[in-house]
Amino acid sequence: MQVKFGDFVLDRGTRQLLRGGEERRLAPKAFELLELLLDHRPNVVARERIRDRLWPDTFVSESTLATLMAEVRAALDESAKRPVFLRTVHGVGFAFCGQAVETRTRARAATNAGFRLVLEDREVALHPGENLLGRVEEGVAWLESSTVSRRHACIRVEGGQVILEDLASKNGTFVRGQRISAPTALADGDVFRLGRVTVRLRSLQPDEVTRSDDGEPPERR
Repeated sequence: MQVKFGDFVLDRGTRQLLRGGEERRLAPKAFELLELLLDHRPNVVARERIRDRLWPDTFVSESTLATLMAEVRAALDESAKRPVFLRTVHGVGFAFCGQAVETRTRARAATNAGFRLVLEDREVALHPGENLLGRVEEGVAWLESSTVSRRHACIRVEGGQVILEDLASKNGTFVRGQRISAPTALADGDVFRLGRVTVRLRSLQPDEVTRSDDGEPPERR
C-alpha cells in the first residue's frame, strides 16, 4: 500500500518516503510518526497517543517528540510556521492536513525470491526487498500474538541473502536463542522467534520456484 500526497509517496511495504522517485531518509520512529498521522487524517492525534504508540511503556520528554516531528517536517521540506502537510494543534497534538490518496501497488512475484517463512499454520512467500512482520495488514505476514509488536521486524531479501532486523520491538527478536540488536543474516532452515512466535526460513529449490511461478504451490517439507 502506498499513500501519495503532493510530490511525495509513502510506501508502507518498503518503508520509504519518496519524492520524485528519490528517497527521503527517515528514522524508523519518524517514519512511524508520519504513517500514524496519515492513518488518522484529518483528525488530530494527541501527543499522549503518539508517545504510547511510538514508545510503549517508556517515558520520553516533550522535546523528544518535538525533535522527531522536526525530522519529519524537514523530510517534507516544510516548517511548523508554514505547514503544508502537518499542522500543530497547540495543547493537543498534531494532524495531517494535506490531501492524500492511498493506492495498492501490484504485488511483486514473491516466489521469485526463492524464500518462504514456515509458520505453525501456513507458509508465507517472501518478495525481494523488505518484508514487514508484525500485527499489521500491510505486512507480509500477520502474526496474531500479544507478544508481537505492530511493526515487530523486517526481513530484507537481496541478492540471494536474507537479513532479519528487529524494529525496536517490545518483546524482541531472537535468532538461535539470542536476542538480536543488529541486522542478522539467515540461512535455510534457521529458526527465529518474534516475541513467542516461532518461524523457520525455508529456501526453495529451483524447480519449486518454477512451479510456484506457474501457479502451483510448492510442497511443504
